[in-house]
Amino acid sequence: MMKRLLLIIALVALSLPTLAQNSIKVEAPNVVGADERFNVTFIIEGEKGPSDFSWSQGDDFQLVWGPQKGTSTSIQVINGKRTSSHQSTYTYILLPKAVGTFQLPAATATISGERISSSPVSVQVVTDSDSQASSQSSSQGSSGETRQKAASGEIPSEDLFMRLSLNRSEVYLGEPVTATLKLYQRVNIAGFENAKFPSFNGFWSQETYSPSNIEFKRESFDDKIYNTAVLRSYVLIPQQSGTITIDPAELVCLVNVRVNTGSSNSIFDSFFQDETRTIRKRVATNPLKVKVKPLPAGQPASFGGGVGSFSISSRLSSNDLKTHDAGSLVITIAGRGNVSLLEDPKVSFPPDFEVYDTKSTENTDRSTGGTSGSKSFEFPFIPRSAGDFTIPPVEYSYFDIDSGKYVTLRSDPLHINVSKGKGSESSGPVTVTSGVERRDVKSLADDIRFISTKRPSLSKEGSFFFGSTLFLVLLGLIIAAAVAIWLFMRKAAALRADVAMTKNRRATKMAKARLKQAGDFLGKNLYTAFYEELHKALVGFVSDKLNMDMTDISGENIASALREGGVSLEDTDAFTGLLEACEFARYSPDAGHEAMSAHYETAVRVISAIDSSLKGPKSKLMRGVSAAVALLLASGLPLNTFAQDQMAIAQVDTTAAPASEAVASGGGDLWQEGVSAYSDSRFKDAADSWEGILASGVASPELYCNIGDAYFKQGNYPRAILNYERALKLDPSFSDARYNLDFTQNFTQDKIEAVPEFILESVGRKLCYSLGSDTWAVLFLVFLALTAAGVLVFLLSPMTGRRRLGFYCGIVFLLLSLLCLDFSAWQKRDYGKKDSAIVMLPVSSVKSSPSGDKDLFVIHEGTKVKILDNVGDWQYISLADGRQGWIASSAVEVI
Repeated sequence: MMKRLLLIIALVALSLPTLAQNSIKVEAPNVVGADERFNVTFIIEGEKGPSDFSWSQGDDFQLVWGPQKGTSTSIQVINGKRTSSHQSTYTYILLPKAVGTFQLPAATATISGERISSSPVSVQVVTDSDSQASSQSSSQGSSGETRQKAASGEIPSEDLFMRLSLNRSEVYLGEPVTATLKLYQRVNIAGFENAKFPSFNGFWSQETYSPSNIEFKRESFDDKIYNTAVLRSYVLIPQQSGTITIDPAELVCLVNVRVNTGSSNSIFDSFFQDETRTIRKRVATNPLKVKVKPLPAGQPASFGGGVGSFSISSRLSSNDLKTHDAGSLVITIAGRGNVSLLEDPKVSFPPDFEVYDTKSTENTDRSTGGTSGSKSFEFPFIPRSAGDFTIPPVEYSYFDIDSGKYVTLRSDPLHINVSKGKGSESSGPVTVTSGVERRDVKSLADDIRFISTKRPSLSKEGSFFFGSTLFLVLLGLIIAAAVAIWLFMRKAAALRADVAMTKNRRATKMAKARLKQAGDFLGKNLYTAFYEELHKALVGFVSDKLNMDMTDISGENIASALREGGVSLEDTDAFTGLLEACEFARYSPDAGHEAMSAHYETAVRVISAIDSSLKGPKSKLMRGVSAAVALLLASGLPLNTFAQDQMAIAQVDTTAAPASEAVASGGGDLWQEGVSAYSDSRFKDAADSWEGILASGVASPELYCNIGDAYFKQGNYPRAILNYERALKLDPSFSDARYNLDFTQNFTQDKIEAVPEFILESVGRKLCYSLGSDTWAVLFLVFLALTAAGVLVFLLSPMTGRRRLGFYCGIVFLLLSLLCLDFSAWQKRDYGKKDSAIVMLPVSSVKSSPSGDKDLFVIHEGTKVKILDNVGDWQYISLADGRQGWIASSAVEVI
């Protein structure tokens, strides 16, 4: 039921007429004479006739007659679909009131309730007295004046002429010029013959309009009305600077004129007795001169001959290709100007791309003669190597007429991913640009050595034992210890040779021994023996301490010597008082035990006080030295800081930086996570974990070697080589990194024979690289200590044989220490240099100059180069065989 209803609705819709669009059109001449009457017709179209039409001629025109109304209706049925339209016309005859350009008022009408209006129309009124005759010349013949001149075989030049017009007469070299050849006539032309068009010498020319049927239309020229027709249109592009003359164009026109042959004065003579006569009239254009200015100097290298205004775009046939598959790059230059004469842009393709002949196609508007549109350049190519390549931006320069200067366009860079295709492997070496040889992958061993699983000793990246705080401290301690031993031994020998000094050192000891004996006598209450022993202790102490002869012992001399030695007056008086008490006790009766005890205690105290006073200056000196040493150890030699640094480095595996923890999956030990990932063949995860350790600022040869192994397993050979080289830069003696590097280099394409090194330098380098820098630094300290020992034996031994042995051993150990020091410093200097790099791009061209166009040779990923200099984004490099050139900085990565 529903289907039938829909069918009925469709049939009804087809039977209904299609309504026409309601509109008002105006037909009127664009130019008329001041005394010429002309028609204005309004054509109204719609589904019905207008119910209300209104129009006024305005103040600029006089209504001569009208309106005359006409109607018509049409119905069409096509494939069962009916279309109906209604047309109404309103015609007026007007006469201009003045000369000038005026606008006809708009007409309005109502159709089916819709109010519509016409568009405004402009009419130019000129002071042409013959305008009426010229408008009728094609049907009635020429005017009276023309007929009179035609009778004598002449046609006025102002009634028939040809004109070549240019849109500009002063242009730049290469700037397009539009030329229009037009015929102006106020006569009745029957035909043409012997047409001759300009040759346009000095121009590139192209016809843009060449009508097969010539159509005339009314046009005002020089305040007169003519019937004009365009014979030809050209686009001219000057090819030389200076003044260029355009040759005249010529044309023979066949003109029909009426000739009166009768003599009757009847009013019908002009109708029955006139006959038509054909006159040949040759018309020609005036020669024209075009001033062509040369383009300014300083054209960019990418100038392609364009003059005008352009834009550039680029595209690839495909961004993903396989080796030996064909692709194409299309560069399109679009805009206005000399599009047809644009030259091919210069494109820099990656090395190992075979580029073929360029194809160009134009897509221009023919009516403009190729001055508007676009021109496309197709560059076919075939990639021969796999990898990710980038076609750099294509530059194209043109001369902008409006700004009067050169403008350089730049396209976007295009990226191409080339994967290995079938047949990409060859069976032998292939020679490439400048003799650089490529070879296929050739295995020299089964595989690289396995990773280091034991957690390495990490240190700050770039830190060496040589030159470190600990190294300098140990060096200072060895030197200080040697000097201290030498000073101590010399002082000991001197002391042994000095009797007075020996007695001085023993004075206090002997005094204490005698005081002890006196104390025994005191305990036994032996009066005389006690004072005799006490007197010996006092006299012996002052004689040995002050180096006084026994003959000089007296109370005054002792007091004077003690005061000069810095002993206080109280202690001096107490000492001399004891001597007097001992002298008195020897010849006086027993004074009692209490007096003996008091004298004994006073003696012990005074001897100790005098001994301290006499040692005071030296003790102060020693205390000052001790304080200076303590201050030096606390501030000048920051051993505690170095120890803290070493502890922080040792804990880096378990207390990694936040960046490293972020890389590690779920936190934990990055080193062990990398080992586990590598063992599970998750090589990318392993590389990420170990590089997370590097991000925390620490490194080791084992760490770099493991990262290189992970990249090798991913097939990223250049990055594997880069990390192996960095491992060897830290420790040239690391055998695993050396083996893996040699093995990985077999997977690179470039085989470069190195220039032989001087034999002594080669031997020295091999010996230096047999151990690491830290090992050489430790050996230096050991040999330096042995050197110091030999020197001490030579200086201090009393035996000639030992002195000779110490001398020769010291010389040998000194040479060995200097050699170890040089090797350690050599490796540290090599690490600090940034003069070696690895090529990271699959293919890179080496040029003769920065940003130069000339390629010297081609190198491939994984090749090691030496950096000699740099300018901007370019590096001046040298290969192992001595060849040099410039390469983009983005193509290499510094080791």
